[in-house]
Amino acid sequence: MREDLPAVAENVVRAIVEEVPSYVAAFEGSMGETIRNAVQLALGGFLTLASGRRGVALRTPAPAMEGAYQLGRGEARSQRTTDALLAAYRIGARVSWREMAGRAVDAGVDGSTLAAFAELVFAYIDELSAASVAGHEDELASTGRVRARQLERLARALLDGSAEEVVLEAAERADWTPPTTLTAVLVPRSQARPVLGVVPAATLEAGDLAGMDELGVLLVPDAHGRSRSALLHSLRGRGAVAGPARPWLEARTSYARARRAHALGLEGDTEEHLPALVLTADPEALADLRSQALAPLADLRPAAAEKLTETLRSWLLHQGRREDVAADLFVHPQTVRYRLGQLRELYGDRLEDPRTVLGLTLALGVAEPHEVPDH
Repeated sequence: MREDLPAVAENVVRAIVEEVPSYVAAFEGSMGETIRNAVQLALGGFLTLASGRRGVALRTPAPAMEGAYQLGRGEARSQRTTDALLAAYRIGARVSWREMAGRAVDAGVDGSTLAAFAELVFAYIDELSAASVAGHEDELASTGRVRARQLERLARALLDGSAEEVVLEAAERADWTPPTTLTAVLVPRSQARPVLGVVPAATLEAGDLAGMDELGVLLVPDAHGRSRSALLHSLRGRGAVAGPARPWLEARTSYARARRAHALGLEGDTEEHLPALVLTADPEALADLRSQALAPLADLRPAAAEKLTETLRSWLLHQGRREDVAADLFVHPQTVRYRLGQLRELYGDRLEDPRTVLGLTLALGVAEPHEVPDH
């Protein structure tokens, strides 16, 4: 049988090529020679196993098991599934059994020995198949972990202000094709997995970042234009914040805006919260502006000052339309008239001054000032 191994191996290879089309290209060139040698190694290992003494536990030779394991890893690196490989094993077992059994019959091997031989053939193939599947799974897991780390490093490089050449090198190492834009999304960690399931596969996940214990950070590619509405729809009801779409190398600016919006207690699309983001960019300046603009109310009782402040804010935002102000404040139009009379007494002609109106509009543009951490 050992003398016939090269011929048997060649017949096995021929049968696999004929019956498993995905292997046609794999058997060409130097790769084909490697696989032919692996087939002979597997067959030789089987004959070594079959030559063991009866009554002694048989163990598949280590070289054959290692060869099968490495074959599985190679299949994973070639981006093939185990389906074709397991089919090749079944074909190889059939062809090998047919040819070696014929040789055994010619040599006068008795029926009981031939039956034990057949059992051994298929047990051996099962072991090799299991070793190859293990190699395939280990390679995928290893490759997946390595690339996941590389993608996370890329996300961090984009967000920590690394030099452009550093970011480009990180993208190349991660085998990540840069998009036109990236959009930073802050999402509660409990919602990160569901969101990742609906956004593009090329989305980057930044992992743990300072000050972001409860939130995950995603960088979603090409969520601009019409695609933005799809992203926002997928985030609805998840407590997420989506920054603006920015050229991918400027993703840090999208992240910074999303963080500011989150610090203000805002959710959803930061583009809908631009006035609040602008007005709270300098909290101390806003506080000083409010004090200056509302100085005429400083001597009033707090409750009275609060009512007049909310009336003044609504009057400015509704451009003096009394009915709209009344509806906004849930009061009678006469109440609005009375309060506006009080405000005119306190401010005098300044309510007609464009600079005063601008200052009041900015000071009251948000209902309450918020302190925003410097990121």
